[in-house]
Amino acid sequence: MPITSALITLSEGTVVRIVENHHMPHDVILHNHTKSNNHYIYIGNADVTTTTAMHIDPGQTIYLTMRPGDELWAVSDPSGLNVGVTDIRKGE
Repeated sequence: MPITSALITLSEGTVVRIVENHHMPHDVILHNHTKSNNHYIYIGNADVTTTTAMHIDPGQTIYLTMRPGDELWAVSDPSGLNVGVTDIRKGE
């Protein structure tokens, strides 16, 4: 069961793929590394924006189960926020 970890720096207005698609289901853990109020990371598909997506609060960790072929994209407000990504791939 391969586990990958990354710390990805995001910017406002530039959407970044933070989880690539995979042929098997996989669990993803995301963490907003900022501790500053009102500094959010927004996640969604390749068209994610700061006005149309769910956000991860400062210091918050969320857990997702991704289906085969799913990708996850992110953008931040303000620029320079770091999102920690742990991807646990099953069935390998």
